[in-house]
Amino acid sequence: MSTGQTIILAGPRQREWAKQCIDAAPNGFVVKIAEETRNDRQNRRLHAMLGDLRKQVPEFMPYSVDDLKLRFLDALGTEMRYLPKLEGVGLFPVGLRSSTLSVSQFSALIELLFMIGAKHDVRWSDPAEREHERRAA
Repeated sequence: MSTGQTIILAGPRQREWAKQCIDAAPNGFVVKIAEETRNDRQNRRLHAMLGDLRKQVPEFMPYSVDDLKLRFLDALGTEMRYLPKLEGVGLFPVGLRSSTLSVSQFSALIELLFMIGAKHDVRWSDPAEREHERRAA
């Protein structure tokens, strides 16, 4: 049995395959059942939207796209931890990554961007975002 097997429980066949993999797994292997994490399409959409916000909203212009993403993750209420720096005084944030969000959490993050974009009259560069904006109006 290979390590790192991922099975999406999409129906009876996949569930049966997952059961067979569990039965065949050696002692000491670990099974994790979790909601699917964000997908590539969502990630591309997020970065396009963050770029649009950064270009069009003056208060966001000084921030990099990555820093802007962290600000939105914080606004979403994503758990954030801080550790003390090795040398000197101060703390640094750890564990805050959009790649660990579930699909539903990531959708909530994108909806937050839509909300802030609407507040600032952002014109989305991606046609899918413009369609979402049109339907919401």
